[in-house]
Amino acid sequence: MLVLSVIKRVPEEIKEHLEKAFGETHFTFCHGMDEAEDHLLEADIIITYGEDLTEERIQKAKKLKWIMVLSAGMDLMPFDEIDKRDITVTNVKGIHAKPMAEYAISMLLQVSRNAKLLSQREREHQWDRRVPMMEINGKTMVLLGTGAIAQETARLAQAFQMKTIGVSKSGRAKTHFDETYAVEEMESILLEADFLVAVLPSTPETKYLLNRDHFKKVPDHAVFLNMGRGDLVTTVDLLSAVQENDIAHAVLDVFEEEPLPEDHQFWEEERVTVTPHLSGISPHYVPRGFDVFECNLKAYLRNEGMENLIDPKRGY
Repeated sequence: MLVLSVIKRVPEEIKEHLEKAFGETHFTFCHGMDEAEDHLLEADIIITYGEDLTEERIQKAKKLKWIMVLSAGMDLMPFDEIDKRDITVTNVKGIHAKPMAEYAISMLLQVSRNAKLLSQREREHQWDRRVPMMEINGKTMVLLGTGAIAQETARLAQAFQMKTIGVSKSGRAKTHFDETYAVEEMESILLEADFLVAVLPSTPETKYLLNRDHFKKVPDHAVFLNMGRGDLVTTVDLLSAVQENDIAHAVLDVFEEEPLPEDHQFWEEERVTVTPHLSGISPHYVPRGFDVFECNLKAYLRNEGMENLIDPKRGY
C-alpha cells in the first residue's frame, strides 16, 4: 500500500516515525503535487492540503481509496468526482483551535487597547496618554459557529469573564458557551454582541449569511472579527457597516478575494484590521496534522471508525 504525501517540508522525524511505526506501508513524501504527479497512479492514500487536488488528478489516481486533508477548509476539493469514486475523505478539524483562538483574543485586545494608534504615536515619538483604552473584561462575545475553534475561543473569552453566546445550525448546547441558539434566532442575539466572531466554514448555508441588516442590529461599539471564510459577507456590506458606523471595527483574516489586492479599500480603512489568512498558522500545525493522520491510519488498517470523516455531498 502506498501513502503519498504532497505536503511540503514534512519534518524528517515525522517521516522516520511513520516509516518505523507502519513497516508494511510504503510512504512517498513529495515536495508538492507537481513532484507527486508520477506517483498518483499507484497511490492508495494521499495526504494533501486539498487545494491541489483536481478532478483530473482524482481520475488519474486509479487506486485511491482515502484522502487525508491537512486542512479544515476544503472549498476547492472536487467532491463530485470523489463522491462518484466513493473515496473516503478525512480532515484535521480541531487542530486549528488553539492558534485561532489565540489570534481572536489577541486581535480583540489590540483593538480594545488601541494598538494601531499606539504604534503610530510611537513612530511619531509622541507621548500621548489620551489614547482611549478599553477592556474586554465582562463583555459579551457572540460566536457564529460552535465547533472546536469556537469552543476554544469561548473558553479563553470566559477567562476574561465574558459572556459567551454561540450560534449554530442546530443551536445545541456546547462546552464553554453560556448560551447557544440556532441560526434562525441569530438576529435577536446580535443585539447583545460587543464582539461578533465568525468561525464558520464555507457552505451553501453559510455563504453570505451575514448582510448589512445584521450589522445594523449589533451595538455601534461592536467589533466584528472574521476568521472563518471570506464569503460569509460581501465586501460592499462590510465596508458600508464600517464607514457608516454600524460597527466600531472589523478584524479580517479572510476575504472574498485572496490574496487581497494591493489597491483594495480595506487596506486604507483606519477601522479595518487586515491579516493575510494566517490565524491558523502555528509551528505545531504539521505535527498535529500528522498525529491525526496516524490515528486514522491505524483505524484504517484495522477497518475501524476514523475521525473527522467528511461527507462529499455536503463538503464538510
